[in-house]
Amino acid sequence: MRVALLQMTSSDAPEENRRMITPMLEEAARQGAAMVFTPEVTNCVSMDRAHQARVLATQSEDATLAHLQAEAARLGLWINAGSLALKSDPPEPRFANRGVMIDPSGAITATYDKMHMFDVSVSPTETYRESSGYAPGSRAVLARTPLAAIGMTVCYDLRFPALYRALAQAGAEILTVPAAFSTATGPVHWQPLLQARAIETGCFVVAAAQTGTHPSQTGKPRRTYGHAMIVSPWGDVLLDAGTRPGVFIADLDLDQVADARRRVPSLTHDRAFDGPEP
Repeated sequence: MRVALLQMTSSDAPEENRRMITPMLEEAARQGAAMVFTPEVTNCVSMDRAHQARVLATQSEDATLAHLQAEAARLGLWINAGSLALKSDPPEPRFANRGVMIDPSGAITATYDKMHMFDVSVSPTETYRESSGYAPGSRAVLARTPLAAIGMTVCYDLRFPALYRALAQAGAEILTVPAAFSTATGPVHWQPLLQARAIETGCFVVAAAQTGTHPSQTGKPRRTYGHAMIVSPWGDVLLDAGTRPGVFIADLDLDQVADARRRVPSLTHDRAFDGPEP
């Protein structure tokens, strides 16, 4: 299975990001990719809620999603839009951070709303309160495609291993972790966490990423860590994109999933236990 991993420096202007992604998708198709993975908030990187309210749309009206659907059909690609920032349907006033799986006809086959909100103070000058602007999802999603069973997650979900175990036990062969990872935590946590999730589940972990300094029309530009990555079911790093934007190609041998799980069948070794007491 040949996949393309996109590493992007999205701005807070969705129309600019659509122009950026088109040649990347074309390059992925030229190189023979069957499925393309895009990063978190592919359509708009912004922490300005008022700006987001002006430029974002609901799923049914979002121009970036419509563009990705048209490109999937034109190029004959599966596209895993890692996540899009979308307006929620009323009465929810907050946005959705939503992953979307699109088939080669342009149809949406699965959606996943990020469950775990990035409400952290990673340094004295870097604080995030994602839950103030985004509504958390509550449903784990396994997208079953003819190519592979894909467990859909987003960024901060990475720190919650129970989600990944549940996806693997439901049949996931590939786990997606599209991200806009912090430059404060990325150098020490990003790769070890991706490797841990792969080793624990015997899955490929495919993590498209935002990278660099993201242009902003309204405020301080955001910086993200980059290092889009693919990790094998045995924990080997098969691809590390570094910090430059681009299209990165890899061939995944899905037989490695069964092999890893045969060698260490920990997914079948769960035991009920009592405690600990609070």
